[in-house]
Amino acid sequence: MEEFLALIEKKKQEFAKSGLFEFMRDQSIDPRQRLAFAPCIAPLVMSFAECNKYVFREEPTNDPIQELVNKHSYEEDNHWLWFLEDLETLGINKSLKFSDALNFVWSEETRASRLVSHQILRYAYGASPIIKLLIIEVLEATGNVFFSMAQPIAEELATITQKELIYFGHFHWEVENNHSKDLPQQRRWSETIQLTIKLRREAFEVVEKLFEVFTELMDELLVYAKTHSFEQPFAKPREIWQHLKAG
Repeated sequence: MEEFLALIEKKKQEFAKSGLFEFMRDQSIDPRQRLAFAPCIAPLVMSFAECNKYVFREEPTNDPIQELVNKHSYEEDNHWLWFLEDLETLGINKSLKFSDALNFVWSEETRASRLVSHQILRYAYGASPIIKLLIIEVLEATGNVFFSMAQPIAEELATITQKELIYFGHFHWEVENNHSKDLPQQRRWSETIQLTIKLRREAFEVVEKLFEVFTELMDELLVYAKTHSFEQPFAKPREIWQHLKAG
């Protein structure tokens, strides 16, 4: 299993070079604009909550790896509530017709977010506990990079607005860091497992594909943040340009 953990670390370092993270680090840009992509990750955040309950988790179980997966699924259970709270704090919780909200969630702007969700479900549904654990390792790796970039922005915003972000802020960042305390235990179990040729192929595909779709998501979020004002997050780019010219 060490080779897969090494592969994940290598992919994590490549993932950290995404243009979105360079954009998020740019303090010359309004911190609210650097999180203007927030509504686009709604499909991923909300579907991940369901994935934990109905796909990752299997109870009862006597499998020690599945027990670790179950424990992790409970730790991630309510993060979507923090996301919804942050949308309110960021002023993104605008009044939309239900049909407009649905149209946005299934729009081109959220295509990559939905694709990540689909791929996680595709690989996790009915998978062996060790494959589920590898998926979690990828999610932890990508989340570690993403939230390490978001947390300083949340601090900047707290100074400006006197309002604390939960999902994008220090609180969530600390929760995610605490998950790393379980990794040595997870990896000790992993070291005892010999994968079949079929499982090895599956494991390589899972790691490679999930990092691929997460990278595509970061690219999509960057485009959105550059073309949509945080003041008008659901306006079309042309409408934003007209608004800026009028102003």
